[in-house]
Amino acid sequence: MTQAQSPSTSEGIAILGDVDSGYETILSPQALDFIAGLHREFSERRRHLLHRRKTRQKNIDDGSELSFLDATRDIRQSEWQVAPTPDDLQQRNVEITGPVSRKMIINALNSGSDVFMADFEDANSPTWSNTIEGQINLYDAVRRQIDFDDEKRGKSYRLKPNPATLMVRPRGWHLDEKHLSVDSQPVSASLVDFGLYFFHNAKELLSRNTGPYFYLPKLESHLEARLWNDVFDYSQDRLDIPRGSIKATVLIETIHAAFEMDEILYELREHSAGLNAGRWDYIFSLIKTFRNRRETLLPDRAQVTMTVPFMAAYSDLLVQTCHRRRAHAIGGMAAFIPSSQDPDVTEVALNKVRQDKERESSSGFDGTWVAHPGLVPVAREPFDNILKGRPHQKERLRDDVDVTAEDLLDFAVDGGQITEEGMRLNINVGIQYIESWLSGRGAAAIFNLMEDAATAEISRSQIWQWIHRPEATLSDGRSIDKELYAQMVDEEMKEIRDLVGADRFEKGNYQKARQIFDQVATDDDFPEFFTLVAYDELR
Repeated sequence: MTQAQSPSTSEGIAILGDVDSGYETILSPQALDFIAGLHREFSERRRHLLHRRKTRQKNIDDGSELSFLDATRDIRQSEWQVAPTPDDLQQRNVEITGPVSRKMIINALNSGSDVFMADFEDANSPTWSNTIEGQINLYDAVRRQIDFDDEKRGKSYRLKPNPATLMVRPRGWHLDEKHLSVDSQPVSASLVDFGLYFFHNAKELLSRNTGPYFYLPKLESHLEARLWNDVFDYSQDRLDIPRGSIKATVLIETIHAAFEMDEILYELREHSAGLNAGRWDYIFSLIKTFRNRRETLLPDRAQVTMTVPFMAAYSDLLVQTCHRRRAHAIGGMAAFIPSSQDPDVTEVALNKVRQDKERESSSGFDGTWVAHPGLVPVAREPFDNILKGRPHQKERLRDDVDVTAEDLLDFAVDGGQITEEGMRLNINVGIQYIESWLSGRGAAAIFNLMEDAATAEISRSQIWQWIHRPEATLSDGRSIDKELYAQMVDEEMKEIRDLVGADRFEKGNYQKARQIFDQVATDDDFPEFFTLVAYDELR
């Protein structure tokens, strides 16, 4: 792409990335002025809430416990419901997720799923080009004018009639967008992703009998949900759009949010489209929050399934909470990928997905997530069998569920072990994923699983915890320390080189990925997110 002249903007707004040909539509003066308004209105509250996260973590490190909030007991005990769900979000039995690349958007919208969540967060590497070109792609998708020609493969991709309903996930509150500044401050990545999409597409979406629909990631409290709700009200008023037009589903993917599900729905009740069980980030959050405690020493990540007691409690509480408030409960990700080369691998993957979705549908979930179009029919079948033509099962209130704080915090995994294989897999997958992320690809197929930032966070946080907890040992009795890690990481780097080939290895970002993984897996102080460490490496 050729660099174009930056569009003129209001005073105090600076574009610090290249403005390539075609970017000027998204980065129009009017859109940037809208972003600046969001920043000036909400940046101070955002910073306060991020500081609040650090304060709470320090309190936990000092021994304080998590529990349901006394101050919001009335909200949990009183009867209220979220606003009605729009027609095109009533049926969400299968949702597909993926990055905002052009081909991915077309394939996902054509996949036969009910919803496509276009992801600026965990499945996206937030390079400047990915961010702005993703907005261009969504602009075209909303207007049904998106297409893509793959000249290398001789394939053309066009949108089919009746595509999936579009939802968008902006980045989390903790991330900045370094390529945009307002009054010499970097702008919240959340406000950039939300604001550009909303500014350009909200009215167009409403004219097409749909709406601006979002997923909200990594919230840690109802106060952070309140901030989003105020952002929504401000934005709708600013563009003269009726309040309540925005609908948002919150991912319950932190242990803190698990204790505030009712409160999060309440804060967003005019805009709520339910909750989602973000299982991978949830496991990461457990490790991160209680990393210094013996009782949260988790085994290999493959052993931490949704059927272990603390994960089942979290899942059941989510369904019960949503249905009591007439909100959708959406299940977790099926990350398996069918293999075109190995039918046996595909059969194993499909059976695992089928079992997972049978569990979710029978537990009361209204829908679920997949990462690959080939999984849509397999994931849909269990919901069809349960729902029998109904769009959801909100009437199933799960009165049988009685989840306590102790249930959510009982991290025992019967028979769980830390194995050499599990430790090596974490190292290998973590480095491969970070290399992909540094190369601009935020969703990476590794060992027949679709890995994203959340699974990479589990990998490195488990290594960190195992190294730093003196009682952590491998199943064969060996202690886990930095020396053992250093030996394994050297060996896994050789395995990666053999796997990808010498040429790809030398031309790629594997050495830099190893440096970052070393830092986030072994530093004495636990880095909050690997993306905060690695973001400086992106253009």
